[in-house]
Amino acid sequence: EENRHGDVLNRYMYLSGRLDMRQVERTVHRLIGSGMAMHAPASPYHGFIYVAFQERATAISHGNTARNVRAHGDDALARICGAIASDEKRHEAAYTRVVERLLEADPDTPVRALAYTRRRRITMPAARMDDGRDADLFAHYAAAAQQAGTYTASDYRGILEHLIRRWRVAELEAGLSGEGRRARDYVCALPQKIRRMEEKAHDRAAQMRKRPTAIPFSWIFDKPVDLMLP
Repeated sequence: EENRHGDVLNRYMYLSGRLDMRQVERTVHRLIGSGMAMHAPASPYHGFIYVAFQERATAISHGNTARNVRAHGDDALARICGAIASDEKRHEAAYTRVVERLLEADPDTPVRALAYTRRRRITMPAARMDDGRDADLFAHYAAAAQQAGTYTASDYRGILEHLIRRWRVAELEAGLSGEGRRARDYVCALPQKIRRMEEKAHDRAAQMRKRPTAIPFSWIFDKPVDLMLP
Protein backbone atom coordinates (compact mmCIF):
# COMPACT_ATOMS: atom_id res chain seq x y z
CA GLU A 1 0.00 0.00 0.00
CA GLU A 2 2.80 2.43 0.84
CA ASN A 3 4.33 1.88 -2.60
CA ARG A 4 0.97 2.50 -4.28
CA HIS A 5 0.61 5.76 -2.36
CA GLY A 6 3.83 7.05 -3.88
CA ASP A 7 2.87 5.77 -7.33
CA VAL A 8 -0.53 7.46 -7.44
CA LEU A 9 0.79 10.78 -6.10
CA ASN A 10 3.65 10.71 -8.60
CA ARG A 11 1.23 10.07 -11.48
CA TYR A 12 -1.07 12.84 -10.27
CA MET A 13 1.84 15.31 -10.16
CA TYR A 14 2.98 14.28 -13.64
CA LEU A 15 -0.48 14.42 -15.24
CA SER A 16 -1.47 17.69 -13.56
CA GLY A 17 1.41 19.55 -15.22
CA ARG A 18 1.70 21.75 -12.14
CA LEU A 19 5.09 20.53 -11.01
CA ASP A 20 8.59 20.40 -12.43
CA MET A 21 8.95 16.63 -12.40
CA ARG A 22 12.65 16.83 -13.25
CA GLN A 23 13.23 18.65 -9.95
CA VAL A 24 10.88 16.34 -8.05
CA GLU A 25 12.75 13.26 -9.30
CA ARG A 26 16.10 14.90 -8.61
CA THR A 27 15.00 15.48 -5.01
CA VAL A 28 13.80 11.87 -4.66
CA HIS A 29 17.04 10.38 -5.99
CA ARG A 30 19.22 12.66 -3.89
CA LEU A 31 17.24 11.57 -0.84
CA ILE A 32 17.69 7.90 -1.72
CA GLY A 33 21.40 8.52 -2.22
CA SER A 34 21.70 10.14 1.20
CA GLY A 35 20.31 7.04 2.87
CA MET A 36 17.41 9.13 4.18
CA ALA A 37 17.46 10.06 7.86
CA MET A 38 15.94 7.07 9.56
CA HIS A 39 18.10 5.36 12.14
CA ALA A 40 17.83 1.67 12.91
CA PRO A 41 15.56 1.27 15.93
CA ALA A 42 17.31 0.33 19.15
CA SER A 43 14.84 -2.54 19.61
CA PRO A 44 11.52 -3.79 18.18
CA TYR A 45 9.82 -1.73 20.91
CA HIS A 46 11.32 1.48 19.51
CA GLY A 47 10.39 0.46 15.97
CA PHE A 48 6.73 -0.25 16.74
CA ILE A 49 6.38 2.98 18.73
CA TYR A 50 7.93 4.95 15.87
CA VAL A 51 5.53 3.59 13.26
CA ALA A 52 2.50 4.06 15.53
CA PHE A 53 3.33 7.78 15.69
CA GLN A 54 4.36 8.00 12.05
CA GLU A 55 1.25 6.32 10.65
CA ARG A 56 -1.07 8.57 12.65
CA ALA A 57 0.93 11.62 11.53
CA THR A 58 0.64 10.68 7.86
CA ALA A 59 -3.08 9.94 8.22
CA ILE A 60 -3.56 13.42 9.67
CA SER A 61 -1.41 15.19 7.08
CA HIS A 62 -3.08 13.46 4.13
CA GLY A 63 -6.51 14.12 5.63
CA ASN A 64 -5.66 17.80 6.07
CA THR A 65 -4.36 17.94 2.50
CA ALA A 66 -7.60 16.38 1.23
CA ARG A 67 -9.66 19.06 2.99
CA ASN A 68 -7.42 21.90 1.84
CA VAL A 69 -7.36 20.93 -1.84
CA ARG A 70 -11.10 20.22 -1.91
CA ALA A 71 -11.68 23.76 -0.62
CA HIS A 72 -9.63 24.97 -3.61
CA GLY A 73 -11.63 22.93 -6.10
CA ASP A 74 -9.36 19.92 -6.72
CA ASP A 75 -11.71 17.00 -6.11
CA ALA A 76 -9.42 14.44 -7.78
CA LEU A 77 -6.49 15.13 -5.43
CA ALA A 78 -8.90 15.29 -2.49
CA ARG A 79 -10.12 11.75 -3.29
CA ILE A 80 -6.55 10.49 -3.67
CA CYS A 81 -5.40 11.97 -0.36
CA GLY A 82 -8.57 10.81 1.37
CA ALA A 83 -7.95 7.22 0.23
CA ILE A 84 -4.33 7.37 1.38
CA ALA A 85 -5.40 8.78 4.76
CA SER A 86 -7.80 5.84 5.18
CA ASP A 87 -5.01 3.36 4.47
CA GLU A 88 -2.72 5.08 6.97
CA LYS A 89 -5.42 4.90 9.64
CA ARG A 90 -5.59 1.13 9.20
CA HIS A 91 -1.80 0.91 9.48
CA GLU A 92 -1.93 3.06 12.61
CA ALA A 93 -4.58 0.81 14.16
CA ALA A 94 -2.39 -2.27 13.67
CA TYR A 95 0.77 -0.79 15.16
CA THR A 96 -1.12 0.84 18.01
CA ARG A 97 -2.57 -2.54 18.99
CA VAL A 98 0.90 -4.11 18.87
CA VAL A 99 2.26 -1.53 21.33
CA GLU A 100 -0.85 -1.97 23.47
CA ARG A 101 -0.11 -5.69 23.78
CA LEU A 102 3.57 -5.05 24.50
CA LEU A 103 2.60 -2.74 27.36
CA GLU A 104 0.30 -5.42 28.77
CA ALA A 105 3.01 -8.11 28.62
CA ASP A 106 6.05 -6.07 29.66
CA PRO A 107 5.17 -2.46 30.60
CA ASP A 108 8.64 -1.38 31.75
CA THR A 109 10.56 -1.86 28.51
CA PRO A 110 8.08 -0.23 26.10
CA VAL A 111 7.38 2.76 28.36
CA ARG A 112 11.13 3.40 28.59
CA ALA A 113 11.33 3.05 24.79
CA LEU A 114 8.48 5.54 24.47
CA ALA A 115 10.32 8.09 26.59
CA TYR A 116 13.53 7.44 24.65
CA THR A 117 11.87 8.19 21.31
CA ARG A 118 10.34 11.40 22.70
CA ARG A 119 13.65 12.62 24.13
CA ARG A 120 15.56 11.86 20.96
CA ARG A 121 12.74 13.18 18.81
CA ILE A 122 11.78 11.37 15.67
CA THR A 123 13.77 12.35 12.59
CA MET A 124 11.53 12.20 9.55
CA PRO A 125 12.89 10.16 6.62
CA ALA A 126 12.78 13.24 4.34
CA ALA A 127 14.92 15.42 6.65
CA ARG A 128 17.89 15.10 4.29
CA MET A 129 16.03 15.89 1.10
CA ASP A 130 17.93 18.07 -1.33
CA ASP A 131 16.93 19.41 -4.74
CA GLY A 132 20.42 20.64 -5.58
CA ARG A 133 19.38 24.27 -5.14
CA ASP A 134 17.96 24.89 -1.67
CA ALA A 135 20.29 23.84 1.15
CA ASP A 136 17.44 24.26 3.67
CA LEU A 137 14.76 22.54 1.63
CA PHE A 138 13.32 20.39 4.43
CA ALA A 139 13.08 23.38 6.84
CA HIS A 140 11.28 25.40 4.18
CA TYR A 141 9.05 22.44 3.31
CA ALA A 142 8.16 21.96 7.01
CA ALA A 143 7.43 25.69 7.39
CA ALA A 144 5.10 25.57 4.39
CA ALA A 145 3.32 22.51 5.83
CA GLN A 146 2.87 24.26 9.19
CA GLN A 147 1.62 27.45 7.55
CA ALA A 148 -0.84 25.64 5.28
CA GLY A 149 -2.17 23.56 8.17
CA THR A 150 -1.02 20.32 6.56
CA TYR A 151 0.90 19.18 9.63
CA THR A 152 1.48 21.40 12.65
CA ALA A 153 3.03 21.35 16.11
CA SER A 154 -0.52 21.10 17.47
CA ASP A 155 -1.04 17.95 15.41
CA TYR A 156 2.08 16.42 16.98
CA ARG A 157 0.85 17.27 20.47
CA GLY A 158 -2.55 15.82 19.63
CA ILE A 159 -0.98 12.53 18.51
CA LEU A 160 0.98 12.32 21.74
CA GLU A 161 -2.12 13.01 23.86
CA HIS A 162 -4.13 10.43 21.92
CA LEU A 163 -1.56 7.66 22.30
CA ILE A 164 -0.99 8.40 25.99
CA ARG A 165 -4.74 7.94 26.50
CA ARG A 166 -5.00 4.92 24.21
CA TRP A 167 -2.07 3.13 25.84
CA ARG A 168 -3.15 4.25 29.34
CA VAL A 169 0.39 5.37 30.06
CA ALA A 170 -0.62 7.41 33.13
CA GLU A 171 -2.18 4.28 34.67
CA LEU A 172 0.93 2.12 34.33
CA GLU A 173 2.28 1.09 37.72
CA ALA A 174 2.66 -2.67 38.20
CA GLY A 175 5.84 -4.03 36.69
CA LEU A 176 7.58 -0.66 36.35
CA SER A 177 11.12 -0.14 37.57
CA GLY A 178 12.25 3.20 38.97
CA GLU A 179 13.45 4.15 35.50
CA GLY A 180 10.15 3.02 34.05
CA ARG A 181 8.17 5.25 36.44
CA ARG A 182 10.39 8.22 35.58
CA ALA A 183 9.84 7.49 31.87
CA ARG A 184 6.06 7.31 32.41
CA ASP A 185 6.01 10.64 34.26
CA TYR A 186 8.19 12.29 31.61
CA VAL A 187 5.92 11.18 28.76
CA CYS A 188 2.72 12.19 30.55
CA ALA A 189 4.10 15.68 31.25
CA LEU A 190 5.15 16.29 27.63
CA PRO A 191 1.82 17.45 26.11
CA GLN A 192 1.48 20.30 28.59
CA LYS A 193 5.11 21.26 28.05
CA ILE A 194 4.58 21.31 24.28
CA ARG A 195 1.40 23.38 24.72
CA ARG A 196 3.31 26.00 26.73
CA MET A 197 6.01 26.11 24.05
CA GLU A 198 3.35 26.60 21.37
CA GLU A 199 1.80 29.47 23.29
CA LYS A 200 5.16 31.18 23.81
CA ALA A 201 6.07 30.79 20.13
CA HIS A 202 2.71 32.23 19.11
CA ASP A 203 3.15 35.19 21.45
CA ARG A 204 6.67 35.87 20.19
CA ALA A 205 5.52 35.78 16.58
CA ALA A 206 2.65 38.17 17.34
CA GLN A 207 4.95 40.60 19.14
CA MET A 208 7.65 40.55 16.51
CA ARG A 209 5.22 40.85 13.58
CA LYS A 210 7.73 39.20 11.32
CA ARG A 211 7.60 39.92 7.64
CA PRO A 212 7.31 36.79 5.51
CA THR A 213 10.31 35.64 3.49
CA ALA A 214 9.73 34.68 -0.16
CA ILE A 215 11.29 31.25 -0.73
CA PRO A 216 11.39 29.82 -4.28
CA PHE A 217 10.52 26.11 -4.58
CA SER A 218 12.09 24.35 -7.55
CA TRP A 219 9.26 21.78 -7.54
CA ILE A 220 6.80 24.48 -8.64
CA PHE A 221 9.08 26.04 -11.25
CA ASP A 222 10.80 28.30 -8.70
CA LYS A 223 7.58 30.04 -7.75
CA PRO A 224 8.23 31.97 -4.50
CA VAL A 225 6.18 31.07 -1.44
CA ASP A 226 5.86 33.55 1.45
CA LEU A 227 6.94 31.78 4.64
CA MET A 228 7.13 32.94 8.24
CA LEU A 229 10.61 31.69 9.17
CA PRO A 230 12.31 31.82 12.59
